[in-house]
Amino acid sequence: MSKAPDVILLVDDDAAVRNALKFSLEMEGFSVRLYPTPEALLAETDLPADGCLVIDYRMPEIDGLELVERLRNRGVALPVLLISGRVTRSLRDRASGLGIRDVLEKPLSDLVGSIRRVLDDGP
Repeated sequence: MSKAPDVILLVDDDAAVRNALKFSLEMEGFSVRLYPTPEALLAETDLPADGCLVIDYRMPEIDGLELVERLRNRGVALPVLLISGRVTRSLRDRASGLGIRDVLEKPLSDLVGSIRRVLDDGP
């Protein structure tokens, strides 16, 4: 019996980025769920117990850090990778304080490697 593919929950307000990442991740064997807004993910009632969150930092209304904080307050312990067009030390420090595994700068040259590392490490 083969193992089900790991689920990646991807939140990015840019449709082109979402679709390109979905294609790349599915080519690597992941199952990908797309969310165009943080609110769409927060409204989800069927989050997987295993997998990984990939969340864009800069989005309208709720930024990626606030989204992670809200998810943690709800008991969601999935590992998180934050993606951003500009990564600063301050952003890394704030992300680390929320338990975010890594902050990756666009373009995402090693997203797949980062996802595999956090999935291997577990929550």
